[in-house]
Amino acid sequence: MLPRHSRGGHGRRTIRFSGGDVFIPAMETPENWTTISSDIHFADDHLSVVTERVRTPHRAEAHAWTIVRRKSAVVVAAITAEGNFVLIRQERIPIRKAIWEMPAGQVDQLCDFGSFRDVALRELREETGYELAPGGETVFLGDFFSSPGFTDEREFLFLARPVHRAIQHHTYDDAEMILECDEFSPAQITAMIADDTIRDANTLSMWARLVAKGIIQLPHR
Repeated sequence: MLPRHSRGGHGRRTIRFSGGDVFIPAMETPENWTTISSDIHFADDHLSVVTERVRTPHRAEAHAWTIVRRKSAVVVAAITAEGNFVLIRQERIPIRKAIWEMPAGQVDQLCDFGSFRDVALRELREETGYELAPGGETVFLGDFFSSPGFTDEREFLFLARPVHRAIQHHTYDDAEMILECDEFSPAQITAMIADDTIRDANTLSMWARLVAKGIIQLPHR
């Protein structure tokens, strides 16, 4: 059953599911979270590791938490005129594997929202050699947090359609460790998710968003 929304008492928003109600505080904003202290353990151009003591809207006593702060990023679902998705296979040293993923990249500095679209299209071209076809569109699909108990990294999701191969091929360097690029049908990607070929949070979250918004229509089993 789909959730239904209503307003509960004391400024709470109620989401009603078939299995019961979930109450969400209406005034839970970043301003209600008070940082008591922040100790930096490590920092470079890409991330920082800090331990912070924070008082939350629900706890009177401050709580200590070690956080990895990381730049925001964009993830691109690139669809060809034939309805295929463009994926890259990339070596990932932390997990010692090469895995298939949707193209993505960090946003180097804070910018306006339109620039996020520009970054998404640039990452698409650099990593895959594909670009938006004439008359094509980019659609913002929302955002998600990759691992909110560990990092503040925020991923912005963009749909680009249709795309085609650019005259100038990809321009990524060896540091990105991309091995190959290929096109996959929705059925192939669904199978790759089911058999654990696709396992990264970016692609899985993007696929869930595409299905939830009805952009991808999966066959009923």
